[in-house]
Amino acid sequence: MLPQPFFIGILLPMSTCLINPQRGKGEPQLPPTGVLAVNPSDASCFAALAKERLLKKFFLFNAQLYSNQNLFLAGPAVGAPMAVLCLEKLIALGARRIVVYGWCGSLSADLRVGDLFLPTAGLSEEGVSRHYPAVDGRQEDSALRLSLGQALKRHDYRAQSGPIWTTDAVYRETREKVARYGGQGIMAVDMEYTALLAVAAFRQVNLAAVMMVSDELFHPEWAPQFQHKKFRADSQRLLATICAILSTGETS
Repeated sequence: MLPQPFFIGILLPMSTCLINPQRGKGEPQLPPTGVLAVNPSDASCFAALAKERLLKKFFLFNAQLYSNQNLFLAGPAVGAPMAVLCLEKLIALGARRIVVYGWCGSLSADLRVGDLFLPTAGLSEEGVSRHYPAVDGRQEDSALRLSLGQALKRHDYRAQSGPIWTTDAVYRETREKVARYGGQGIMAVDMEYTALLAVAAFRQVNLAAVMMVSDELFHPEWAPQFQHKKFRADSQRLLATICAILSTGETS
């Protein structure tokens, strides 16, 4: 049996929280649909994408934010805590239909560097999601994921789908865990997905993710590809395609 997503709810009712995300004076009202791109190397193309899509730049603490009337682009935000800070603020500003774009490591020989992966469920080994109460019957937005997959196919991309393992501890991705989780049908590993999924469920917004495989963990020796110029160029090209798909309403 494949592991199911788990979120351990320990949060008190919202009225007891000391700090709640909100839209401040002078901050933008975002359109419902947009992209949270978590990787810093992809952020180098944000300005060019903003110029192409006529997006205006806004302040977003340690990340970047661009928006027009029908699309927002935010990031980078590496790791569950930072990604959740960004997502909470984006939701407070009006985001309701969020596509997360990032990279993942592969646990399966069927998923190779450069392949696209759309996660369907997550095994959480990060520390953020346990602070968000689980919402019964609410997981990833399968309709958004399926429409993204269909739109990417029309742009000559092919994506696989399946469960993912999310961890805070990149340097504790052991061979034993890779073998065990891979044997259970988990196909990939990342640092943000289950935390973002927990927030989306709690805030009742739609969220799906598109990931590019950056490294293969099932080999005896780790051989990452994300430092290569071609991989980074391919990643930025995919991000531009996702922005185009959302801008033109291909997933509506």
